[in-house]
Formats: sequence, C-alpha cells, structure tokens
Amino acid sequence: MVNRVMILGSINVDSIYQVTRFPQPGETIAVKQKSYAPGGKGANQAVAAARSGAKVSFVGAVGADNDGQEMVKTLAENNVDTSRIAVDPDNGTGSAVITVDENGQNDIMVYGGANQAMSVAQLNDLEQELAGTDFIVAQLETPQEVTLAAFKLARQQNVITILNPAPATELLPELLEYTDIIIPNETESSLLTGISVNDEPSMLQNAKFFKAHGIKNTIITLGEQGVFYVTADGHHGLVPAFKVNPVDTTAAGDTFIGALSSQLSPNLGNFESAITYAQRASSLAVQGMGAMPSIPLAEEVEKALG
Repeated sequence: MVNRVMILGSINVDSIYQVTRFPQPGETIAVKQKSYAPGGKGANQAVAAARSGAKVSFVGAVGADNDGQEMVKTLAENNVDTSRIAVDPDNGTGSAVITVDENGQNDIMVYGGANQAMSVAQLNDLEQELAGTDFIVAQLETPQEVTLAAFKLARQQNVITILNPAPATELLPELLEYTDIIIPNETESSLLTGISVNDEPSMLQNAKFFKAHGIKNTIITLGEQGVFYVTADGHHGLVPAFKVNPVDTTAAGDTFIGALSSQLSPNLGNFESAITYAQRASSLAVQGMGAMPSIPLAEEVEKALG
C-alpha cells in the first residue's frame, strides 16, 4: 500500500558554504567551497517522502521569481504534486544560508519570504484533497495559524497529523491539541517542555508533557544516539542510529521525517520498523553534501538495510 502524504511547509533555495570551522564573533574566515541547492524543511520532507515511494502533495508558497519557478520545477521532477503551491507577488522565495564545517556540523540562517506570508485563505477547499490523504506533515517555517487550520481540517477527515516543531519556538496551545504525532529533536523537545533530554526517564517525561497537552505519540530524534519513541498506548523504545561518517547533517531530520511518513502505517502499528527505515534513510543523506540532493531513493535505503 502506498501512503498518501500531504506536506504543508517551506520552500527555500539554500546557499551552502563549506568551511574548516565556524568563525568567532567578528572574525573573517575563508570559505573552501560554495554551492547552491534546493531546500526548505517542507520541500526536503516532501522529496524524502516521494523518493521513498509515497504519493506526495504540497501546500506552500514561492515568490514570483526565478528561484520560485526552479523550486516548483524541482519538486515536480521529484514526483511531488505542486498544484497547491501559490505564487506570492509581494514576497520573495524563501532562502537559507548554510555553513558546514569539516565535521559535517552546520548552522543555518533562514529568510522566510513567501513561506512566512502564507495565509489561511490558501487552504480553500483543502478538505477535498485531505479526504484522500493518510498523513499531513508540517513544520514551523510557515505560520502556525495556517498549520492549525489545516490540522483542524485534517482531523475532520481522520487524517493523521504530524508536527515537526522546527525551528523551535513557542507553540500555539491549540496546535498541540490537533497534533497526533510530534517529532522534535532533543533540543527542540527540551525547549518546548522545559525538561532536559538526557536519559530515558527524561524522555518519558517529555512525552508525558506532550500527552498532557493532547499529543498521544512522541518521537524524539537524538542524532547519533538514535530515536526514542512513545506511542499512544505507552509502548516506548530506543531505535539505535546507524554509524556513519557524516559529511553534511543539514537534511538529516527532514529526510527522517519524510521517509517515516512514507513507511508508517496509517493505523500506527509499525512504529519501530518505520523508524528503522527512516533512520537508515537519514544515515545515507548525511553522507552527501546539500539538503535535497543527498536524500536517498527507496531502493538505496532498502539495499543499505540489507
């Protein structure tokens, strides 16, 4: 069965600077290499889901510029339905400046542009598409008010809602009530709950916090430590990471979430196997440069899983 996944999210063009190390405040350093790549958390997650076999549609916005045209074209070439991507005449296509050091670590500066100018009006008639959808996935690079409205429509259609609270910021309380699965990394989870993530008891406390606010399923990504999950019935576990030598970790989380949405059963009965697949996809992505270009195809993931 092919999962039908709707992504509500950001579309960016990434400028990537490779450096030996990050500069100190006020310091000028040399850049070893500069490149451009399609990106944005939403776009990355959509491509990850599509490359792992899901039928993917996208709700988002780009500017009336060349970057916007190229991004829509890139998504379409990756088998993503782009019919609900709006063209904003007043704001430019989103962009990000990404600095990557020799250890594969990165820091990122993002210009929201058309992503942040999205409005609830863009969701007109969305319920018709949601009626044939298994999952809707959103992040925090587009307005929370738009995500909340979409999640409310999804709930009416019994569509599973997945929230990736990145970049971490204060959430609308009502948005939590309409989220079925939350997928933060350990830093984002700690910021949202006020509970440091450092061991299993603290992760269970984080999941308890989210459940108290309406979210029944929690998945916390822990980088090289793996992924911790807690399901609605209280089942929990740690799925270890695959050990690799990372080149660029930019797309790690987005690849994980997109791949997970392609594999997770709509009845949520296969958390561990879906997480294992998504972990393997993420481990392949961090071994290549650039966000979207490094996202693997399903056959590559299956081969790596053996």
